[in-house]
Amino acid sequence: MPKCVYCGKVYEFPRGLTLVTKDGVVKPLCSSKCKKNMAMKRRKVEWVRKSDTTKNAAKKVAKK
Repeated sequence: MPKCVYCGKVYEFPRGLTLVTKDGVVKPLCSSKCKKNMAMKRRKVEWVRKSDTTKNAAKKVAKK
């Protein structure tokens, strides 16, 4: 299962986008939202940080 290079989300294979750069590097992206933000060179977007913190909090609760 590919992992989005922008937000880090793991998604199923038939979904998402595959960006191939001029030098042949393949970059899987989970959505067009990630593609657009990557094209605008946004690195610290609020929704990416929020999803990371909620995932970490959910993992801590699951471990207990």
